[in-house]
Amino acid sequence: MRALLQRVTSAQVQVDGETVGRIDPVANGIPHGVLALVGVTHTDTESIARAMAEKIWRLRILDGERSAADLGAPVLVVSQFTLYADTRKGRRPSWSGAAPGAIAEPLVETLADTLRQLGATVAGGRFGAHMQVELSNDGPVTVLLEL
Repeated sequence: MRALLQRVTSAQVQVDGETVGRIDPVANGIPHGVLALVGVTHTDTESIARAMAEKIWRLRILDGERSAADLGAPVLVVSQFTLYADTRKGRRPSWSGAAPGAIAEPLVETLADTLRQLGATVAGGRFGAHMQVELSNDGPVTVLLEL
């Protein structure tokens, strides 16, 4: 499992012009939130999804080297199969490293549910949809996690 984390002051996801997920930590008195773009591969399990959620929640990439857990910062989770693009050959990426939707969707949900169980306010995109993601990356801070 891979997650590309971005420290944000706000972020939202739209599908067909409708906002389906949004975090606005600054409006709620919190300096930052986390946008987590999550990719799933064939060997990922519920255990890996839960461990990734824990890592996202506790990683100290927010204001003052604090974590989302420390600040009560919201997390926007967006599925992103393109994190498993293989670009080593030619000019057309291969997506064979990405798990199919039937495997990936429940694991992205497990990750989001685990974040909620840990105390996070979680918003999300819509699995498999063409999404527009808007964000204000602060720093900028972008970190790639892989479990």
